[in-house]
Amino acid sequence: MIVAAGLGTRMRPLTELRPKPACPVRGLPLIAFQLELLAHHGVTEVVINSHHLPHALTAAAQRHCPAGMRVEFSHERELLNTGGGIRRAASFLRESDPCLILGGDMLLDADLTALRRRHAERGDAVTLLLRRDPREVDFGTIGVDADGRVRRIGSRFDLGGVRDAGVYVWANVVSARAFDTLPDREVFGHLDGWLAPRLRAGFRDIGAEVTEITDCTWEPVGTMAEYLQANLAPPRLSYIDVDTRARSAGTRFERELVIGAGATLGAGASLRRAVVWEDERVPEGLLASDGVFAGGTFHPCPDTGRTSENA
Repeated sequence: MIVAAGLGTRMRPLTELRPKPACPVRGLPLIAFQLELLAHHGVTEVVINSHHLPHALTAAAQRHCPAGMRVEFSHERELLNTGGGIRRAASFLRESDPCLILGGDMLLDADLTALRRRHAERGDAVTLLLRRDPREVDFGTIGVDADGRVRRIGSRFDLGGVRDAGVYVWANVVSARAFDTLPDREVFGHLDGWLAPRLRAGFRDIGAEVTEITDCTWEPVGTMAEYLQANLAPPRLSYIDVDTRARSAGTRFERELVIGAGATLGAGASLRRAVVWEDERVPEGLLASDGVFAGGTFHPCPDTGRTSENA
């Protein structure tokens, strides 16, 4: 499953035009990266939950669905939060025991096959993927005991006995029996509303693998600044040559500039550290930096010292 139903409020105004997983990164929609990662690790059936601008998300996923993969959609008329979205798709997820559940707003490269193998060896109901990350002050951590079982979630849930910790990179292996303790309500978060109560009830079958930076690439794409960074300085991913694929579809890469397929820059226009979405028409004389041209407008990214003006 790819959890992709959020509103993307931190990436507005871009997400007023498209849902976050449909926004292009290096010429491909963000959802394409999750689909390719899952396909790389042998997944052939995927469910994606949707809420905000669902038709755009559906179109992006179908257009970039890897060969041999079947994608279904679980639409939420009302936003159900992460746990509620998983609960609604549980009947689909039970068919694959265990299943993989990924977040939809990140660039991730990790050995999910090894994570599933470790999950099976330990016999856990849920295994979370964690990463030793210098940004833990910003993102918080999940703590595990000496046996690798989860004992702490951020600063809001702590059973004690933590011996190691890492940043949660929104990748999970889940056995079918874990769905038996989903709460009997529609809207809840999967960590605080499902896994924490399971731990509090005495279950000791929620494990986590804490990986090193060198073994797990993870870049969140949740804010405008993170989105711009993902486009201009993307991490190398082992399962996809994104630039080659994007170029074949018409995306152009210039110094500190990504120009989507079919987009044009008017005479005298100059963009720096910027992204232009596909089929856009940048007006003549526009001088701008540190932002995204989409929907006929240049959207500056906060906290980048950006500029935008017409010559």
